[in-house]
Amino acid sequence: MTDTAQLTYSPEPHTILSPSGSFRFAPLTCSIGAELFDVNLGDAARDDALFAELRELLLEHKVLFLRDQDMSRAEHVALAERFGPLEDHPAVGSDPDHPGLVQIYKDLDSPAEHYENAFHCDATWRENPPMGCVLRCVETPPIGGDTIWVNMALAYAKLPEQVKKQIDGLRARHSIEASFGAAQPLEQRQALHERFPDAEHPVVRTHPETGEKILFVNAFATHFVNYHTPEHIRYGIDYAPGSSNLLNYLISQASIPEYQVRWRWTKNSVAIWDNRSTQHYAVQDYWPAVRKMERAGIIGDRPF
Repeated sequence: MTDTAQLTYSPEPHTILSPSGSFRFAPLTCSIGAELFDVNLGDAARDDALFAELRELLLEHKVLFLRDQDMSRAEHVALAERFGPLEDHPAVGSDPDHPGLVQIYKDLDSPAEHYENAFHCDATWRENPPMGCVLRCVETPPIGGDTIWVNMALAYAKLPEQVKKQIDGLRARHSIEASFGAAQPLEQRQALHERFPDAEHPVVRTHPETGEKILFVNAFATHFVNYHTPEHIRYGIDYAPGSSNLLNYLISQASIPEYQVRWRWTKNSVAIWDNRSTQHYAVQDYWPAVRKMERAGIIGDRPF
């Protein structure tokens, strides 16, 4: 990965020249996130060398931000497809002319729901959750509507050693039925479950490219599947509080500000994030304003 300590600093404060010198970037916190300058993502979709630099920075900073990216939907999709094939979303669907591009539009007619404003890693209810996403702001509220990202590799690294030992080898169940399906009528909810059965993932996954250990439970996780063992349970009553308290503790690690970066959206700003090593939270503090986003999610691999 890029060693920022050896990069050449540009004359402007707080920005770093990329290894090729073709653009600048600035880390936004000591934990996660970098903003890129002098980059056109439409060009990055076509330029192998430029895209390779973006991908390397993404692995290091976990989420990249850019402003003033007046790109077409076709360019948006083309950039995301450089990372891999795109996926559809069963609850939201995608643009009919651009498969894989999901329109997340919130206005006064939008139903009240609370799926974005919880710390989550996208679609962990899939056997193969997304590798990452490219999200572009189409319309932003004048006030509010920020998004927060969290470095879950750092969240794992900072866990007490006794907790790391306790969760070593644990696996958790992740459910779309218990989240997107919870408010649906019974038959519709059960049909959703049949289409997307609960997925089981390790509580601590290994990043397939960096080798980092990542805390991998979030708002889609319902319970541990292999907690009820003799070393954890004296009596049956131990199972419920012991398991649920530990899961809630692990999920709460995403709320620690020292692991986070917060991004203020403007029209045509873009975020590219590694869904394997981060969680995010879309702050719904802008009603009755309108917020319109378009997201391309990239199919990932099975966590291990």
